[in-house]
Amino acid sequence: MTAAQSAPELGVSTACQALGLSRATFYRHLTPQRPQAQISSPLPHHRALDQGERQAVLDLLHQERFVDKAPREVYATLLDEGEYLCSPSTMYRLLNQEGEVKERRNQLRHPPYQKPELLATGPNQVWSWDITKLLGPVKWTYFYLYVILDIFSRYAVGWMVAHRESAALAERLIRETYDKQGIVPGQLTIHADRGSSMKSKPVALLLADLGVTKTHSRPHVSNDNPFSESQFKTLKYRPDFPKRFGSLEDSRLFCQTFFEWYNTEHRHSSISLLTPETVHYGLADGVRAARQKVLQAAYVMHPERFVRKPPVALPLPEAVWINPPIKSKEGSLTEIH
Repeated sequence: MTAAQSAPELGVSTACQALGLSRATFYRHLTPQRPQAQISSPLPHHRALDQGERQAVLDLLHQERFVDKAPREVYATLLDEGEYLCSPSTMYRLLNQEGEVKERRNQLRHPPYQKPELLATGPNQVWSWDITKLLGPVKWTYFYLYVILDIFSRYAVGWMVAHRESAALAERLIRETYDKQGIVPGQLTIHADRGSSMKSKPVALLLADLGVTKTHSRPHVSNDNPFSESQFKTLKYRPDFPKRFGSLEDSRLFCQTFFEWYNTEHRHSSISLLTPETVHYGLADGVRAARQKVLQAAYVMHPERFVRKPPVALPLPEAVWINPPIKSKEGSLTEIH
């Protein structure tokens, strides 16, 4: 029995419910379908060129004397010769329909830059380095602070302040820091942005000689070098950071005090509130164990103050990434460029 047959006896709602139909479907089938109107193609405008005239214009534009000229030049040349075929805009429209309107000059094409994806699971695996300006005593004078940072421990492994930004100075700092940290060939990756010193030939040759892999940020993407940028913000947002430095010695003295504090006293939020020195030199487990004893004693004394569970010292991150791969919905890793 159909819905239409049972509807007079049971009612539309009851019949549709029994047959598993919606009432909208029932009423739609009762209404006869209207025949679809035939869509006719629009008639050509009475002012438009006919097919023969269009082809004549294209043939003219394809002639050797006009093939390298703009339609406006062709239009003017034809007028000077006493001939009119169509307007310049019509010439452009016809050429565009044939796919013949485009930039013909050689244009600079930037190569596709690969997004750096760097992983550090311990100290002295990946370093990030950068240069920032410090304001000098008068306007338009600067001092340049070079900083090399270990991204796993956040330890500033090397720094210097100089009068200028120089590839030779950067090369010297990298070599001295490399030797001081006891790096061996094949152990280290150094990441930087695309500044002139970072991409200079002396630095590139030095890293190749030392067996160090170098990577660079994509142009105008500050997120590709986040650790150096964050460290510079910590420096410049210190309460005692001066607006200007009176001399090079003044800036060096301030940075010496700052990096001593940063490496040995600053409890960094991204490394479980440990100091960079503690993490860099493998002392984190001992400090965490001592913290856990303090927390356990506090829990034993006042367990009611810890509602959900006993307190646990913050764990140290097992891995630090620059641009970690994005996980897809299926759980596999995908790359985004």
